[in-house]
Parts: sequence; structure tokens; C-alpha cells
Amino acid sequence: MSVRVWRPGYALDLASVLQPLRRGSGDPTFGQTPGGAVFRATTTPCGPGTLALRRVGDEVHAEAWGAGADWLLDGLPALLGDLDDDADFQAHHDIVAEARRRMPGLRLGSTRRVWDVLVPSILEQKVTGTEAWRSWRELCRRYGEVAPGPLPLRLPPTPKALMSITDWEWHRAGVDGARRRALVAAAQVAGRLEKAAELKGAEGRALLRKVPGIGVWTAAEVAQRAWGDPDAVSFGDYHIPGNVGYALVGKPLDDAGMYEVLAPYAPQRQRAVRYIEAAGIRKPRRGPRFSPRDYRAM
Repeated sequence: MSVRVWRPGYALDLASVLQPLRRGSGDPTFGQTPGGAVFRATTTPCGPGTLALRRVGDEVHAEAWGAGADWLLDGLPALLGDLDDDADFQAHHDIVAEARRRMPGLRLGSTRRVWDVLVPSILEQKVTGTEAWRSWRELCRRYGEVAPGPLPLRLPPTPKALMSITDWEWHRAGVDGARRRALVAAAQVAGRLEKAAELKGAEGRALLRKVPGIGVWTAAEVAQRAWGDPDAVSFGDYHIPGNVGYALVGKPLDDAGMYEVLAPYAPQRQRAVRYIEAAGIRKPRRGPRFSPRDYRAM
């Protein structure tokens, strides 16, 4: 076990920074102790690792296990938003301004690692969160190794492990053909895709989109987490345009409308979206919920 104590030089809401990395309440790569420590198991360039974080006053106490422990502790400030710069951000709507005032600790964190956030992002393509998170749990538990550390966590499946999955096992995990092909295509070039976290911005997103099956939405979801991209908006999302439109102009929008209303926030459009999401603003539900499909029964 390795240990680090870090004191952020800014207001920090630990839960809000880590929340985008957790895929549902049953995410097998996440854990929490009664004392409030949050655990995250992940792969690193140095090998598997588990990071535990706990807020103690104005300090963050971190412990790490596994071959990737030192890499994780070195990246602790980046993970908690130390590389995030919102100095030039201007709120053009009262709702965004109020959310920013009430949530000064909301930061955009960077995992510095593409693969572990790419897999669940592909799984979330064009399905409900319930479906995607069920598949994520299944893949981690069946094909991810046991994570180092004191909690019974699982690591995300490695590219090699993912490429070994048979058609029947994909079906058993509830993953349809389109997402399966995108995952395999990404696994085949996974090492090269890590370069996106170094390139960052539009260039990093463009590199991800070279993989068949990775489009604007998936590249943005990865960019938001892997390098804290403040401008990577998830165009093509089922809910976000409606929520943004309802918050900013009082009516749901499509992608084109959201593009227009967020234009004044460039190059920090995603930061505005995060404030809207963190404020809990949602368009009213007037129709039936989208029913999850279970590909295992097909």
C-alpha cells in the first residue's frame, strides 16, 4: 500500500468530481466504506491498481494498492480537477450562474486513461443506463481480474480479455452486435487510443472517432472523463438536449438547438452542461419511460 496526503488549492466537491466515473450503484469497480472512503479499481500503464480517497478537513487522504499504485497517486491532483481551468468561464444564463455560485467545488477531473472509460461509454450507446450498467457489471465480474486492495472489487476487462469473449458470452452479457463490434475494434487498437488523452481537445476526440462505431457522443463521453474536456458536449444524447433546452430557454431542444444555445459558452460548453446537470434540472416527463431491452432473451 502507498499513501499520499494532498491539499487542493481550491474548493473541491469530492463526490461530484468522482460521480461521472461511476457506472451505476452496482459498479463493481467502485466501493465505499462506512467511514466514507471511496474506492476505485482501474487499469494503469503500470498494471492494475486500486485508489481509496477520503476527505479529512481541507485535505484528501489517498491510499493505493497494486502495481499501478504510484501512478494513481501521482495522478491524484489531475483526477480531482487540479488541471481544470475555469478562469475564463462566463455564465450567460441566470440558472448557470446560480449553479456555479452554489457549487464552487464542481471540477472536471482527468483519469489520464482512455480504455477504462471507453468500454462503459460504448456500452451506453443507444440503450438505457439500466441496460448498459448491467452489461458493465457482467463484463467486469466475468472478464475483469480481482482488484488489489482490501475490498472485493473487480478491474475493467483488459483489451486482451475483451477480445477473447465469444459471441454467446457477448449475448449473455446483453451486448448487441453493433456495440460488440465497436468494443472489439477499440480493443484491437487500445494502445494507440491512449494517445487521445495526451492530445486532448478536438484532436483527441478525432483520434477516438477513427475507430468504427465510435462517434461524436462516445468520443465526448470519453473526453469528459479521460482528460476533463470542458468543451466536449454529448451531442446525440437522448436526454441532454431536452434538459439543456428546458433549463436555458424553457423548452426541450434537439441537437441543433442545443448547439445554438450553448454557442456562447465555447470553448467550455460541457462545463455549462455539468452545472445544469449538477443543479438537477430536468425536462418534465410527459410520456412513458423508454423500456430497457434484455438482449439475453433474444
